[in-house]
Amino acid sequence: MVIGILTAGGLAPCLSAAVGNLIKKYTETSPDTEIILYKNGYKGLLLGDKIIATQAIRENAAVLIDHGGSALGNSRVKLTNLEDCQKRAYVSAGQNPQQVAAEQLVADKIDVLHTLGGDDTNTAAADLSEFLKKNGYSLAVIGLPKTIDNDVYPISQSLGALTAAEYGAKFFANVVYECTAGPRTLIVHEVMGRNCGWLTAKTADLYRQSLKAKKFVPDIGLSRKKFDIHGIYLPELQLDIKKEALRLRRIMDEIDCLNIFLSEGACLETIIEALEKSGTTLKRDAFGHIKLDQVNPGQWFASEFSKLIGAEKTLVQKSGYFARSAPANSDDLSIIADSVDLAIQCAMERRSGVIGFDEQNGNKLSCIEFSRIRGGKPFDVASQWFVTMLDEIGQEI
Repeated sequence: MVIGILTAGGLAPCLSAAVGNLIKKYTETSPDTEIILYKNGYKGLLLGDKIIATQAIRENAAVLIDHGGSALGNSRVKLTNLEDCQKRAYVSAGQNPQQVAAEQLVADKIDVLHTLGGDDTNTAAADLSEFLKKNGYSLAVIGLPKTIDNDVYPISQSLGALTAAEYGAKFFANVVYECTAGPRTLIVHEVMGRNCGWLTAKTADLYRQSLKAKKFVPDIGLSRKKFDIHGIYLPELQLDIKKEALRLRRIMDEIDCLNIFLSEGACLETIIEALEKSGTTLKRDAFGHIKLDQVNPGQWFASEFSKLIGAEKTLVQKSGYFARSAPANSDDLSIIADSVDLAIQCAMERRSGVIGFDEQNGNKLSCIEFSRIRGGKPFDVASQWFVTMLDEIGQEI
């Protein structure tokens, strides 16, 4: 049997660990299996840029488990976006990227392709499998759901998200002390999450849990309220900025600072509309998404709120790259190990699908049909732990 492995999309704290686990467990359970590693995701597949897993790589596969990022490298490539693939010289003029990728898989005699990525990565692999099937070549595709946003239907917990939340909380645990650097300081902690607020909410929850474990000395100004979170804003929540500013100003007047957790997708349409009305042209990526670094949601919120609450200093801090590049924590490592075990079992049975905790099957770890996989799952703001957190900080839903 010959298997291929690729990682694609943005980084998440599970990619190197998942690749390491796959190589390690294939070597233990099926040592004769040939393993081909495609570099930089679908770019490597299109260009035939690959690494053959040598004995040395197999013997050292466990080392990858201790690292963040992707040992293989990532890229954002949409196989059905002919113009983008040609522009980046991944295919020649007149070539069909799906055809090129398919021919490479055939040439490499791949029986099973493991794709580690989000819904775009895995559905692209499913389309590729269907394309090959129609052309008489049988290929099993087994995806592992990587996304720190935790926004893939019908998967309850995607790989890497728990680690990203933990590291985002650790990031803010240091940044928060900037509130003591000057009077009336507003700190905006911008967290990744274009369409889903789960990561922002979970990061806030973990940060507040760590805060509850600390002791404070209110008499000297070291109060827990000063270092707490005072506002959490997500794409799923409606926001009346002027009304919310009145609440925040009362807190600012009381404790001389404010700490806000903001999902980068919160009020995104409002910000984009305002920018485009001002004449700004916003570029989009290969998947049609507006590039958020052009929008800068954190700075927009800081500007809007600082005027309304009378802040003397505003500080926007983004934890995204710090959090998404971290090595997987113990919780994610456990999920990765179980997911890899099932992925290899499915590979032996030539069964395609995405390995994940199926919300429609009692959250059982399952091989979920590609037809049921899609992104854009919103965070459930009615979750009791989240409702309780908002109640504790005095914010209305």
